[in-house]
Amino acid sequence: MENVTGYIHSVESAGTLDGPGVRRVLFLQGCPLACLYCHNPDARPFKCGVKTDSYTQLRDIARNANFLKTSGGGVTLSGGEPLSQPDFVKAIFEGCKQLGLHTALDTSGFPGRRADDQLLELTDLVLLDIKHIRADQYKVLTGVDLQPTLDFAKRLAEINKPVWLRYVLVPGYTNQLDDLAALADFIKPMKNIERVEILPFHNMGCYKWKELGLDYKLEDTPSPDPEEVERAKQTFSKAGIPVY
Repeated sequence: MENVTGYIHSVESAGTLDGPGVRRVLFLQGCPLACLYCHNPDARPFKCGVKTDSYTQLRDIARNANFLKTSGGGVTLSGGEPLSQPDFVKAIFEGCKQLGLHTALDTSGFPGRRADDQLLELTDLVLLDIKHIRADQYKVLTGVDLQPTLDFAKRLAEINKPVWLRYVLVPGYTNQLDDLAALADFIKPMKNIERVEILPFHNMGCYKWKELGLDYKLEDTPSPDPEEVERAKQTFSKAGIPVY
């Protein structure tokens, strides 16, 4: 197994929000998107994080492998955008499989073409963040085109790769019920979608934008109220899609 150099933003040793069980979550550096609600804008620039290598990270993972397996967890690679460093992802996932660990890839799907067949074979679960189903609104939110993400979603469906779809509910941007219904219609035929996770927007990352001298356009945007979150969940439930 080749030792591959990579760049990491941060590490969470016992995460419970990024896949099943307790997980070691590596947040990789670099992202081609410019999401308005990004809570790690310091993770966007490439090669500005901590330089490391796959062997170093796998040694750290191996120390807690038994605990992670016992919890029903594993390792999640997030970001930033992990597919900005596909060779690094592949090397870590290859080592994880040798350790008998479950692997999850948390991605926007925009650079999905960079995930070759081998990388996806090493991936047990994809946490796919489709930020909006309308191309024009997706561009407003992210600064990039929607189609590559939709193409990646279709590819995952074709190979029956398990997916948890994630959707950040942002008042005024992603909370329109007709848009949610359109997203539900898009994913309903995909038998590999195990669940949809509705993630209420929060602006806790605002201070990072200010520290970087960036203009945070959503500073005054509120978090969605519980009723709004429930309406969003019901849109998917009515389509027969499990939602959390």
